[in-house]
Amino acid sequence: MQKFIIALILFLSLLSVTCVKADNSLLRDDTPDRHVVVPGDTLWGIASRFLKDPWRWPEIWGFNREQIKNPHKIYPGDIIILERTAYGSRLRLADDNGATKTVKLSPRIRSEQSSLGAIPSIPAAAIEPFLSQPLVIEKNELDTAPYIVSSSEGRYVLSTGNKAYVSGLPEDQGMTWQVFRPGKALKDPDDKDRIIGYEAVYLGNAKVDAFAKISTLTISRASEEMLKGDRLKPAPDNVFNNYAPHAPDFSINGRIISVYGGITEVGHGNIVTLNKGKQDGLEMGHVLAIYRRSQAKLLDGKTVQLPDERTGLVFVFRVFDHVAYALVVQSTSPIKVLDAVKTP
Repeated sequence: MQKFIIALILFLSLLSVTCVKADNSLLRDDTPDRHVVVPGDTLWGIASRFLKDPWRWPEIWGFNREQIKNPHKIYPGDIIILERTAYGSRLRLADDNGATKTVKLSPRIRSEQSSLGAIPSIPAAAIEPFLSQPLVIEKNELDTAPYIVSSSEGRYVLSTGNKAYVSGLPEDQGMTWQVFRPGKALKDPDDKDRIIGYEAVYLGNAKVDAFAKISTLTISRASEEMLKGDRLKPAPDNVFNNYAPHAPDFSINGRIISVYGGITEVGHGNIVTLNKGKQDGLEMGHVLAIYRRSQAKLLDGKTVQLPDERTGLVFVFRVFDHVAYALVVQSTSPIKVLDAVKTP
């Protein structure tokens, strides 16, 4: 029994040493001992100050699976300390005296607009339009949606302030609606015969004045001209994703299939569309590495595929069945459509 106890102690000691090495290997060489949170900070930005790989933020906090989705709320004025223990390094919130502070978990994801609100995962201004406006839909999904039949003055084109008459508007889905027009088909670059969704072009917002068989609405915002036949969808709640940045715990191999704005090359701060979604296991908060796929010609004229070169990272912030929107949070060289995205 004594030999067993000694062996167990040695094993646990070895395990604790291993944990220390693993934890400390996550830290940057110039990591601070503490960081005072200021307005404008994000979880990703703070993670980048402490960690070589910011998507490993949950590991250094000791988050479990549920806490990744509902992370500790961190507010401007909070102090984040690097706590070094015999079992490894951990990040903790502290009070003004440096003592560890108990933090309640958020029961739901919500938007924090005030500068005194909890800090977001990534810059809110960069992604807010994509949380409520651009949309990926299934084939024919808009075909059964309410649609504009006319305007109060018989206008062909509607804009802000105009009255619109809408057919098929239900009374149980709210007073605020968004106007869309079917857009381009999104094809899987690895199977060009497979359509994975359709983009719906966002045209603006409308508010209900009166429900009827033909309802009356006022166009409250028109980002583009609205026409007879354009379709309406209920405006979503202003929800901001507050997931902690984290890598998928499984292998993802996808591609960038489009870039917002129609430009050919992007970098840090741009929005891209991926050909992977909920059905592939993607969720808000996932961080993926970007790899450039390029080719070269040999002297005999044959084309060969060059080794993939890592060029950046994306943070997934909105997920559909087969498609996802992601923000480029890091780039070392220009990123292009058809570049690969993989588990980092």
